[in-house]
Amino acid sequence: QVQLVESGGGSVQAGGSLTLSCAASGFTHATACLAWFRHAPGKEREGVAGIDTAGITLYTDSVKGRFFIAKDSTKNALYLVMSNLKPEDTAMYYCAARTTDYCRWTFPQWRPTAYDYWGQGTQVTVSS
Repeated sequence: QVQLVESGGGSVQAGGSLTLSCAASGFTHATACLAWFRHAPGKEREGVAGIDTAGITLYTDSVKGRFFIAKDSTKNALYLVMSNLKPEDTAMYYCAARTTDYCRWTFPQWRPTAYDYWGQGTQVTVSS
């Protein structure tokens, strides 16, 4: 049974930092594509950052230089280190997994339906 459990969300002031974690189980973490999405009220779910089997990372333009994605497959963990947070980063953040063996970025990486499993989300609120 696949499970993804996010943690680390909270409320911070603009310019602050947070680190999100995603604990995974039930699939081979090392060979999956893993990603963070976010969903703000009134907006569509947005891909934020992703990492594939080879460790290739992708970021949406609005977070480049501020967010950093990393994984530790020995711990089945995924992280999102967020710095210089802005009010527009306020959203529910979700981790997602595409469990194709030896997954690489050969698909539309920001398309939510491309991912097989999702966590329940963790809320990030940034105040100005």
